[in-house]
Amino acid sequence: MAESVTDPVTVRQIASIKERLESGLSKADPNQRLTGRPVRYRVIDGHTLEIAYKEVARIDEIDVLAVKKVIGEDCYCSVSPLTAETLTVRFVVGLKRE
Repeated sequence: MAESVTDPVTVRQIASIKERLESGLSKADPNQRLTGRPVRYRVIDGHTLEIAYKEVARIDEIDVLAVKKVIGEDCYCSVSPLTAETLTVRFVVGLKRE
C-alpha cells in the first residue's frame, strides 16, 4: 500500500532520484523505451520506493543497467507483462533510514 512520507531525509532522497531520472533518462535511454512512458512513483512501507514504467514495448538488459546507473542507488528491477504487447518495468529502491 502506498503511503505519505514525512521523514525529511527520505523526502530529499526521493526528490533526488526523481530529479536524476527526469534529467538523465533521455541520455540513458537513447532508444526511447522508457522515456515518455507513463511512470508511477510509490512508497511502500516507508522505506522502499517503487518506480513503475507502464506501456513499455520492449526492454533490454543494457537499458535496465543504464537506468539503474541514473537512479544512483542500489535497486532491483522486474519486468512483467501488462498486456500481450506491452510490459511494466519496475525499479525498487531501498530508501535510507536515518
